[in-house]
Amino acid sequence: MSEATVDRSADVVAEREPLLALKGFSKSFGPVQALKDVDFEVHEGEVVGLVGDNGAGKSTLIKAIAGVQPADSGEAYYKGQPVSLTTPQAATSLGIATVYQDLALCENLDVVANLFLGQEVTAGALPVLEETEMERKARELLSSLGVTTLRSVRTLVENLSGGQRQAVAIARSLLGEPNLVILDEPTAALGVVQTQQILELIERLRDRGHGVIVVSHNLADVFRVADRITVLRLGRVAGNFDVRDATREQVVAAITGAEFGAAERPTEEQAL
Repeated sequence: MSEATVDRSADVVAEREPLLALKGFSKSFGPVQALKDVDFEVHEGEVVGLVGDNGAGKSTLIKAIAGVQPADSGEAYYKGQPVSLTTPQAATSLGIATVYQDLALCENLDVVANLFLGQEVTAGALPVLEETEMERKARELLSSLGVTTLRSVRTLVENLSGGQRQAVAIARSLLGEPNLVILDEPTAALGVVQTQQILELIERLRDRGHGVIVVSHNLADVFRVADRITVLRLGRVAGNFDVRDATREQVVAAITGAEFGAAERPTEEQAL
């Protein structure tokens, strides 16, 4: 991914081909319709906030994009070309990386080992780990993302703060040089200072040209970093908003269904 800053003005973004475009995505789990005819898109150099109440379908949608829970129907286009998001490997090969809320870090390993877990740098006929090279790459990657709070890349993950762990998980997702990064609740359970650091990191991803999808319940965070907001409600798209023109009240109304009258609440089974 190029380090060049991408022009992300609304007019310019609208003229470009979407990095990812979904059309009519639907997904059911038995009798529960988790997604129904969802259209969604994100461009390079753009942050899209994906919001909605519990059971709205946010997790199902990002898992469909990531190939973890493929959609039952619908079409997906990546850089204008039709694609099949049927497996995690298919999504990864296209350049889609997902950082889930649980982060999936190994606490008993250090930062370098976590960054390169499963993709270690080796040399020789009998592969020997290139520890020095991995350390160099780890420092370079974290520095490029503005992660400056780590004392050492050899620090065990169990000794890192929540914000530092989130930064490591995001950095790991970038080793494959993805075009699209999906972040699931990246600021959940973080303090004020750590939240600020992660939001700044998201802005750096956008400025590097990545498309970014941020799933969050925190509207303040979403309004801080997103260019557009897509609201899901009961598995459907309830609204698309340009952050420059939208108010928090409008987004909340779409989340709750207030603009349509009395809102039916999702059932417990729909909280997927």
